[in-house]
Amino acid sequence: MQRDQSSTPAAPTGRLRNRKRSNEVVPEVGKENGSHLLVNDQNKYKSMLTRVYSSIWMIGGFVLIIYMGHLYIWAMVVVIQIFMARELFNLLRRAREDTHLPGFRLLNWFFFFTAMLFVYGRILSQRLVNTVTTDKFLYHLVSSFVKYHMVTCYFLYIAGFMWFILTLKKKMYKYQFGQYAWTHMILIVVFTQSSFTVANIFEGIFWFLLPASLIVINDIAAYFFGFFFGRTPLIKISPKKTWEGFIGASVTTIISAFVLASVMGRYEWLTCPRKDLSTGWLHCDPGPSFKPEYFNLPGWLPAWFPWREVQILPVQWHALWLGLFASIIAPFGGFFASGFKRAFKVKDFGDSIPGHGGITDRMDCQMVMAVFAYIYHQSFVVPQSLSVEMILEQILMNLVFEEQRALYMKLGQIIQDKQFEES
Repeated sequence: MQRDQSSTPAAPTGRLRNRKRSNEVVPEVGKENGSHLLVNDQNKYKSMLTRVYSSIWMIGGFVLIIYMGHLYIWAMVVVIQIFMARELFNLLRRAREDTHLPGFRLLNWFFFFTAMLFVYGRILSQRLVNTVTTDKFLYHLVSSFVKYHMVTCYFLYIAGFMWFILTLKKKMYKYQFGQYAWTHMILIVVFTQSSFTVANIFEGIFWFLLPASLIVINDIAAYFFGFFFGRTPLIKISPKKTWEGFIGASVTTIISAFVLASVMGRYEWLTCPRKDLSTGWLHCDPGPSFKPEYFNLPGWLPAWFPWREVQILPVQWHALWLGLFASIIAPFGGFFASGFKRAFKVKDFGDSIPGHGGITDRMDCQMVMAVFAYIYHQSFVVPQSLSVEMILEQILMNLVFEEQRALYMKLGQIIQDKQFEES
């Protein structure tokens, strides 16, 4: 009897293969038509109050640290780095594997503090020397540290590398090498941006405070414009962002940049660079960027108008470019972080700040902005031609005390010889 050809074919005898599922987060049902926007969020006012309360505390603490000075701002950056590293370390941590690798977390922090010693040693070494020139013992101690700083950091890293190799365990190789690579990626992300941030601080608090403030203003403005007016989604990877919030925040940030530069640029505490690691008050020549220029207003203005000229600091024009970057390009740091979190299926990097998430959630745009602020300052603000002030600054920053004294004696001898020839 022949088998019916129309019957259902038999299942294949070969072993079935399950298709690997995507790691992408599947959009939730009900969020396809814009119900994820803040204007449609039923708990948005409760969330807003929590966010505002945390923001007030953060801004108050930030202002206090700014008042205390450069060294305390640097300490704040170090604390932020530690929190960021902890959140990023925990992102790929697996408790089951870690129980079989005692001391492996300690190795991560060993690499972290070795990188910190290298980066800040390079940036602040000469400022440290300038701070201890009056104490002969400390001066020789610090000078030795500066001289052997690079070789010290190198052998510390080699020690960590050997530590990692000696802790390798069978059946754990993939996890351990993955963590090793992830640790180095964290170090690159955290210390690249923070090195530029610290450089900005010691070039003058202005070049740290203004960019950081613009990111905060842009974030707050985007939140409130989106909260009350947001209707049009901006980018799929960050569903709560809207065009209304983006445009409103951009206009607010650019205007704020022009106004804040005028206010901040009038205080020596914010504009003077710091050449050492002391905490005393600063006095300096503010430079041409902070010296006001006067512009006459048009004559067609009515007689009752109280002003006939306006006073503008040249740095305010530079601030417009910083504001434009903070409002248009820096938010992409936040979009990148949003995509990163969706890839790992987490809502926030941490829960350190109520209503905001973790420290890393607040630093995503700041990282992009800090690098741009430093590059812009070095490219368009710092004079490119040599001047007496620039040469003196290089002498103070790059020569130890004995070398400075030798240069002084040699220069004095050259001047005396020239005066003798002229006479």
